[in-house]
Amino acid sequence: MRLTVLGGGGFRMPLVYRALLDDTGDAAGRCTELVLYDTDRGRLDAIRAVLAEQAEGRPTAPAVRATTDLDEALRGADFVFSAIRVGGLEGRARDERIPLGEGVLGQETVGAGGVLYGLRTLPVALRIAERIAAVAPDAWVINFTNPAGMVTEAMQRVLGDRVIGICDSPVGLCRRAARALGADPDRAGYDYVGLNHLGWLRRVVVDGRDRLPELLGDTAALESFEEGKLFGAEWLRALGALPNEYLHYYYFNREAVAAIRQAPATRGEFLRDQQARFYRTAGSGTPGALGAWERTRLEREATYMAESREATGGWERDSCDLDGGGYDRIALAIMRAIARDERATLILNVRNRTSVPGLDEDAVVEVPCLVDAGGARPLATGAVAPDQLGLMLSLKAVERSAIEAATTEPGTDSGIARGAALRALALHPLVDSVKVAGRILDAAGVLARP
Repeated sequence: MRLTVLGGGGFRMPLVYRALLDDTGDAAGRCTELVLYDTDRGRLDAIRAVLAEQAEGRPTAPAVRATTDLDEALRGADFVFSAIRVGGLEGRARDERIPLGEGVLGQETVGAGGVLYGLRTLPVALRIAERIAAVAPDAWVINFTNPAGMVTEAMQRVLGDRVIGICDSPVGLCRRAARALGADPDRAGYDYVGLNHLGWLRRVVVDGRDRLPELLGDTAALESFEEGKLFGAEWLRALGALPNEYLHYYYFNREAVAAIRQAPATRGEFLRDQQARFYRTAGSGTPGALGAWERTRLEREATYMAESREATGGWERDSCDLDGGGYDRIALAIMRAIARDERATLILNVRNRTSVPGLDEDAVVEVPCLVDAGGARPLATGAVAPDQLGLMLSLKAVERSAIEAATTEPGTDSGIARGAALRALALHPLVDSVKVAGRILDAAGVLARP
């Protein structure tokens, strides 16, 4: 089985390879060849050095091939894992810094920063989808490119349900909640509903019984894990659900913006500088690329959402949350379920169909899905609370305005329609003025990109 990774020079690529190395399932459905595609040959070389050290002493390790030719990478692929970053970390740093200059949230996927990231990414993602349709029409596409829900919905317009979006935030929340209850995370069931980076865990079922009310009633247990510390027991009990960590930017927006503005660097600026050091080291040709990657990864994980943690008491992440795995294991589980017809239930970004009342059938939602050889099918969620549905509808309007912006004026220099792009920014709940949205759009330069 051949897996192609778009963005194969990305920093987290060794996590994917680690998951492939640890796959002990049926050899017939195991990845035997990994193709890395990236536009940056230097990044590819650095990551290949890390993967080579990972494969030492592993005779069944998948063969690794790297290329900067997209069609070559796609040809013959059974699965395509998309994890691209258009504009690199320099682009992310701009997406975050420009909104902060206007006093609104600057974050990779949430608020104005997320919209800017989407506007830069969507034209490229759509061109990639068209090449997949032409070169590898039978491949399954697993999308991790952010903003994941927006990009997945856009790519589905070309490739249909063969595009499945993934994120590691929901599974992390579910597993932490189960551990706080003293339950085995692998034996619990989870009722989760939302959009990407905008979802809520509504039930944790252990041995046929929903134990979330028990957790909400136990302050010590509730505040023993990340989401409890971020949101506080009082607010979680008021909600009656456990929000995805990214909802901290909505529920505690003033505090989050203040903390980010006071930080010496945005998250994008920190990662840009940190990873530049790693790529210089790993690409030098000297031994020790894997060790350099692991040290950088641990620092990356330890500083994840540092500003939000600072705004809620300055607590440290638990050691069990520093492993760095998550989306890689989800991707492998999807590939196993489809290639081997092993049924699995996973929280994924898929076309709604009729699973979430109040959203149309083509809206990409993030819900538990049944996955097998036929792909991923969403499971019914039941009624959604009005406050949750209201946020979901608002964000879906933002996502679709961004997609419209990227698909209605392909003849312009950037391929982006200004009116729809402005609407995407101004309609976001965390952007408080149309004038602010316009200034952010102009400063970002996404309309002038050649």
